[in-house]
Amino acid sequence: MKLFVHGIPDTPIVWSPLVEALGLSETAMCPALPGLATPAPMDFAGTPDAYVDWLIAEMEAAFERDGPIDLVGHDWGGLFVVRAACLRPDLIRSWTAANAVPDPNDPWPLIAHLWATPLLGEFLMAISPPSDLEKALVRQRMSEGLAAHEAVHWKRESRRAILKLYRSGMKVGASWDSDIDKVHPRGLVIWGGSDPYTSDETAETFCKRTGATLELLGNCGHWSIVECTDDVTGALKAHWSG
Repeated sequence: MKLFVHGIPDTPIVWSPLVEALGLSETAMCPALPGLATPAPMDFAGTPDAYVDWLIAEMEAAFERDGPIDLVGHDWGGLFVVRAACLRPDLIRSWTAANAVPDPNDPWPLIAHLWATPLLGEFLMAISPPSDLEKALVRQRMSEGLAAHEAVHWKRESRRAILKLYRSGMKVGASWDSDIDKVHPRGLVIWGGSDPYTSDETAETFCKRTGATLELLGNCGHWSIVECTDDVTGALKAHWSG
């Protein structure tokens, strides 16, 4: 079973080009993070740990049906994947994180700090219409069709979920650091070398520590999974067959 976990501010549709290229359109699991493209349960805390608990529940159900899982995550989804691979390595066959790994020393980008600031975050969300998100995603080399679909889900509920996640998660790299050495040994980190939000050094340091393989795509930015679908497809196929 292949299970793909999207990031922020994306929805499961972001995986469509990659899943199609991999020939997994009929079998891959691409669940929606609670509070984004799907409503969150009333008692959902919206913290990083709550999302990891949700992911592990999805993994347990998939494991019961189909056996060990190949986990793939991007952005926040990548952070959740790594954490799940530390806490429940018994459920997975391999894991892959794209353009995000937990790092206690990695400075968050400016937008993360702005969203994490009470009132200012709400103000910025209020003045950011879906059309602005669509344009921003296209500037980062997402296709116009895909960007337009993602922008449809830029609603009040998803914006509130994003603010809640960032305000509870700015120190997640430090809080999860003590368990990193427990991560499942079969890991791959895919990194867009032109990512404006975080540096190659973050990926390199993480891979040296964990033994994960690093696939550095110098011509890609943060959305490497859609910018460089062919390269990511090749990397995943090699990883899964190894």
